[in-house]
Amino acid sequence: MVDRTPAPPMDRRRVSLEPDPAAGEEADWIRAAQAGDRSAFARLIERYWDRLYRWLYHLTRDRHAAEDLTQETFLKALAAVDSFRPGSNFRAWVFRIGHNNFVNQKRAGRRTKHPLPEDAAGPESGGPVHAAEDREALEKVREAVADLPPDFRTALMLRIDEGLSFREVARILGTTEETARWRVFKARQKLVQVLSPDLLPPGTGGHDEGEPRA
Repeated sequence: MVDRTPAPPMDRRRVSLEPDPAAGEEADWIRAAQAGDRSAFARLIERYWDRLYRWLYHLTRDRHAAEDLTQETFLKALAAVDSFRPGSNFRAWVFRIGHNNFVNQKRAGRRTKHPLPEDAAGPESGGPVHAAEDREALEKVREAVADLPPDFRTALMLRIDEGLSFREVARILGTTEETARWRVFKARQKLVQVLSPDLLPPGTGGHDEGEPRA
């Protein structure tokens, strides 16, 4: 039986172009982790656990599978942290490991589903929803995103929810930058057809950097 548990909504924040003030702190943690400091790597896990889990939850549509994949991803990242190149995007590197784990799991056919109880909606990306109209709007966004083809949904979330560049999205998914750009564009096109303008992810409904070059 397919797990139809509603996926957590995408974070509809606009992609910020401002430098990350925590980048220097993160670089220090990475250097310390590469020197064998487990507590430094624990800080990296704390920073990215929820974001990786939310993304994997959208891929698997299953809370337990997402938890297992998230744990496995960080264990592999810890084992391979010495191979991480300073100056690279650590978040994109971790997400690439997570995607490879997901692909390997699918190939191995290890997809045991655990239906969630009605009151378990998965990880939250925002504050509590109080108004009935807000709950209805979130449900529409969840359904629209869930109905996207998996390749489109995966690329769109990395671009919109995580704010990664198309080059980083391509590296995570093991494809070309142009293919990543095309998938995001097509995902947005499909959402335009089913969602009202106020519910669309940033940039959807008009021309932006997500549209493939002519």
